[in-house]
Amino acid sequence: MDRSTDDIGNGASLKLVDMFCYLGNTLSADGDADAAVEARVHKGWNKFRQLVPLLTNKDVSLLMRGKLYTSCVHSPMLHGGEMCPVKKENKLTVRQTEMRMIR
Repeated sequence: MDRSTDDIGNGASLKLVDMFCYLGNTLSADGDADAAVEARVHKGWNKFRQLVPLLTNKDVSLLMRGKLYTSCVHSPMLHGGEMCPVKKENKLTVRQTEMRMIR
């Protein structure tokens, strides 16, 4: 039997893959969340870059800028994180990314 496919009957077969995207999260065969965390950080940076003009505008109150950051950057970056087993390195990556954005 080929390792790349598995016959499940009725002429259908399953393909063995190393990574799989499910509900926006990238799951790996070894159960690592590294790819999912990297994708979420990338999405967070993209959204942050879109909002830089508003987040750095001195005419907008600090409270409003904080709410904007929390709702539009922070939340999407953490969304779906509860689905994957996260290591300390993953938490550190997200925390460092946040600190870079806030600076």
